[in-house]
Amino acid sequence: MYRFALKPRWLLSHLFVLALVVTMVNLGLWQWGKYEDKKADNKVVRERLAAQPVDVGTLLAPGDPWAKGKTVQNRTVTVSGVYVADEQMLIRGRSLLQNPGSWVMTPLRRSDGTLVIVNRGWIANDGSYTAVPSQFVPPTGTVAVTGLVQPTVVRERIGPTDPATGHLDNLARADIARYAEQLDAPVVPAWVQLQSSVPPVSTSAKTTPRILGPPELDQGPYFSYAVQWAIFTTIALVGYPLILRRNAREKAIERKVEAEGGPPPEDDGSGPVPSTDPVGSAAG
Repeated sequence: MYRFALKPRWLLSHLFVLALVVTMVNLGLWQWGKYEDKKADNKVVRERLAAQPVDVGTLLAPGDPWAKGKTVQNRTVTVSGVYVADEQMLIRGRSLLQNPGSWVMTPLRRSDGTLVIVNRGWIANDGSYTAVPSQFVPPTGTVAVTGLVQPTVVRERIGPTDPATGHLDNLARADIARYAEQLDAPVVPAWVQLQSSVPPVSTSAKTTPRILGPPELDQGPYFSYAVQWAIFTTIALVGYPLILRRNAREKAIERKVEAEGGPPPEDDGSGPVPSTDPVGSAAG
């Protein structure tokens, strides 16, 4: 019944479907792995956000490797000092709620003279600003900042580049290593995303950047992608045998018709079909 399935073109079809199923299964497993990784990452972030704040100096110090910031990302820390207003940095291309803007980064000088870069928040910027606008001056005097540690960001394979030398007023990303090159004191190898401050931060949007919230802990699209690949795989595993079965039944019907001498003549509605038997015609 299924001997037709051994013909060369059907063998190629089997191999194609098999390769397709293997590919879809692997894609589904890959997306499931990404989903599990995302869940694990979110668990770490929740634990770090729930931990009690610690002084940033207990986690990071100037001279530590730049990669160390990644190991304590999203830890809540405190740091006290005085803002260095004339060394602020604009981070370009930072949208918020689909609105174009920039981040305002400001060095905070601690009592030992070392610097911690603080992201004071977001400002609207349609590209008009190439440096932090003068109205966004940081508070004067000693401030106590509570915020989240974030690692320095480096350029990947693609993306805008920043000049390697010279004094810059803006950067394409929060590249603290590049920022530190133009500062006059050692810098902690990460930055702090401000959450609150003492004295309290002003609420005026005209003079104060908008404070960024903690990271969103969504699961991403990976689970739905894994389910989609599972559905596609199921369709292939169920649908292809049904195709083979349908073809087998059609072949069986064709063989049966051939064995019975072919299909009967069709009635076109014009009356009885004349007999082709000469004996029968004479007898009539």
